[in-house]
Amino acid sequence: MTANKRLRWIRPALRLLAAFALVVVACLILFPTGRYLLRAGWEEGKILARRQPITALAADSSTTAALRSKLALVLAARAFAHDSLGLETGMSFTTFSALDRDTLVLVLSGAYRDKLEAYTWWFPIVGRVPYKGYFDFDEAHRQERALTARGFDARLGGASAFSTLGWFNDPVLPTTLRGDSLTLSNTVIHELTHNTYYAPGGAVFNESFANFVGARGAERFFRARGQARAAAEVAAHWNDEKVLGRFWAELYDRVDSAFKAHPGDEPVHVAERIAVRDSLYAEARLQLLHEIGPQLRTISLRAIERVRLDNAILMSRRVYLTGLDAFDAVLARNGGNLRRTIQEIIGAAKSNKAKPFDAVRNLASVLQTK
Repeated sequence: MTANKRLRWIRPALRLLAAFALVVVACLILFPTGRYLLRAGWEEGKILARRQPITALAADSSTTAALRSKLALVLAARAFAHDSLGLETGMSFTTFSALDRDTLVLVLSGAYRDKLEAYTWWFPIVGRVPYKGYFDFDEAHRQERALTARGFDARLGGASAFSTLGWFNDPVLPTTLRGDSLTLSNTVIHELTHNTYYAPGGAVFNESFANFVGARGAERFFRARGQARAAAEVAAHWNDEKVLGRFWAELYDRVDSAFKAHPGDEPVHVAERIAVRDSLYAEARLQLLHEIGPQLRTISLRAIERVRLDNAILMSRRVYLTGLDAFDAVLARNGGNLRRTIQEIIGAAKSNKAKPFDAVRNLASVLQTK
C-alpha cells in the first residue's frame, strides 16, 4: 500500500475517532450521570496522583511512629489476605495518599416509603447499586433533600474507604487509618475481597460477603500474629453483627408482610402501609433497646439509641448484614478453613448469579450431608 493510500484510509478513521470522542465528552458534560462520573474521576485522579509508596514512608525519618505502625499493619494484613486467604491484592494498599479533607466521601441511599424497595443508581461496569458516593458534600446534601422531597426515605453517611475493584491500585487513606487496628485490618481485607469477586448489580451479596471475609479474616490475622485478645475482640464484634443481621432480617419480613397485607396504589392504601410500618418500627425500637441491645458486647447501648428506623435504614443495613449465618455455616462445615470457604462461596455465587444467597445456603447443606 502506498503512502497516499494509507493516508486516505487513516484520515477518515481519525475523523471518526475524533467524532466519537466528542460525543463521549458531550455526554459526560451534558448528562447528570456523566457530570457525576467526571467529578468522581477527577477526585480519584487526585487521590492516585498523591500516592506515595508505603515502604518509602516507613523509611522516612519524618514519618511519625504512629503512622509508621498503622502502615506496617496495612502491609501485614494485605500480605495475610494474599498468602493465607487467597485474595487478589494486585498493588492495592501498597501506597498512601494524603487527603485535603476529614471525610473521604458521603454515601447516599434511599428507599420507597410504602414498599421494601431500594432506590438504585446505575453505573457502567458495576450495574445497579443501592447507594451513591459523593465527593461534593453540598451536592450530597442537596440530593438527600431532593430524594426526601420526592417521597423517599433517605440516608446520608460518611465512608472511610472504598474499592475500585482492582481497576486501580487503591492507596491507603488517612480516613481509613483513623480506625483502630481491628477496624483497619478488617477494612483492608474487606476491600480486597471486592478486588477478588464483585458481581455486577449484586451489592447486597457483595457487601455482606466482604463483611464476612473481612471479619473472619481479621480474626485469623490477629490469631496468626499471636494476638489472641485482638482476635477475640474481632470475633465478638462479628457475633454482634450476626445478632443485628438477624434482627434486621426479621424486621424486614414483618414489614414486608404488613405491606403485602395492604395492597393497592390508591393514596388510601399507600397511607395504610406507611401507618402500619411506622407502628412496626416503633415496636422494633423497643425490641432493639430492651432485647437486642443487652446481647451486644462490642456495640454500646448509646449507639443503639441513635439508630433511626425507616425503610432507607432497613435496606441499607441489610446491604452489609444479609446471610451472615449462611457464610458462617459454610465455614463451619469446612472445619474453619477460611481460604477454602472463600473459594467455594465465590464458586457457588457464580453458579447462581440471580440468587447467590440460595447458592450459599445450598452449599452449606451439601457440605453438612458429607
